[in-house]
Amino acid sequence: MDTGFARRLAVAVCAAALGIGAAHAHVTLEKKDAKLGAGYKAVFSVPHGCKGAATTEVRIDIPEGVIGVKPMPKPGWKLSLEKGPYARSYAFHHGESKSEGVRSVTWSGGELADDYFDQFVLSTFIAGELEAGAKLSFPVTQKCAGAEMRWNEVAAEGQDPHALEYPAPQLLLVAGDEHHHGHGDHVGHTGSTSAHGITLTSPWTRAVANAGGVGAGYGTIANGQEKADVLLGGSSDAAERVELHETSINAEGVASMKKVDNAEIAPSKSIELKPGGMHLMFIGLKAPLKEGKTLKAKLKFKNAGDVDVEFPVKAAGGSASEGHHGHMHHDH
Repeated sequence: MDTGFARRLAVAVCAAALGIGAAHAHVTLEKKDAKLGAGYKAVFSVPHGCKGAATTEVRIDIPEGVIGVKPMPKPGWKLSLEKGPYARSYAFHHGESKSEGVRSVTWSGGELADDYFDQFVLSTFIAGELEAGAKLSFPVTQKCAGAEMRWNEVAAEGQDPHALEYPAPQLLLVAGDEHHHGHGDHVGHTGSTSAHGITLTSPWTRAVANAGGVGAGYGTIANGQEKADVLLGGSSDAAERVELHETSINAEGVASMKKVDNAEIAPSKSIELKPGGMHLMFIGLKAPLKEGKTLKAKLKFKNAGDVDVEFPVKAAGGSASEGHHGHMHHDH
């Protein structure tokens, strides 16, 4: 039997066994859901060429809210990036915000024969400001010698997406998981809370052994609004009151702490709540804070209003500036 015919026959038999035909083997995402406020590895599978012709170019358009995009190089292919502004600013890692970035990625100059499939990979970050339950579409343009396939169709409301001839790969957005971290992880590192243009990433607090004690809240607050906002304080059912405090160390190395009435956050900027600096104080805890649990609170902003936050509880310990608030606490 002709080996080429045998190979094509085997492909056809496999497609039939899977219940698909060549016309329906479309470009797909390997992992079809992603968490808000977290990194996402987007792996696009290209299963065939254009009507038998080899694929020589793959272009992926990046939807709004997918930021920090970095493509994986492929031997034999040339990479080109198209960059531009986003519709708004988005909070990124370590208090950074991004207002522009990669809008499309193109691999070209290679040759992927119709008999084979390959994968094209992007490292991305899904902005925490997006809505859980939403779907993002990634239009893909696949070019071959003398032919082109545009995978850009999106099902209308009530339409069966399987009826589309050239569907765009879609990604379902799910709420970020701030509660489940293994022991030894940086609790809250990928956690994100977003509301009204305000995003809090990496929230956490330390364990407190006794009720009536004092706890502290940390994290990075980013302002994605077009105007400045002001953090005014907060509240929590777990404490008698929540206040904003700041620790400072003088020239003699003596630490002192004072209450701060508010903290302004400029547009597209962020502030970091951290040990030894500005932080939240949970005063008069009504119950111990146990490692692995969470403390629920509301942060109050001048423009954004109340933002619900959950602070994962890490193991007790740390520096004196973290663990001995009662000995250096000075209200002004």
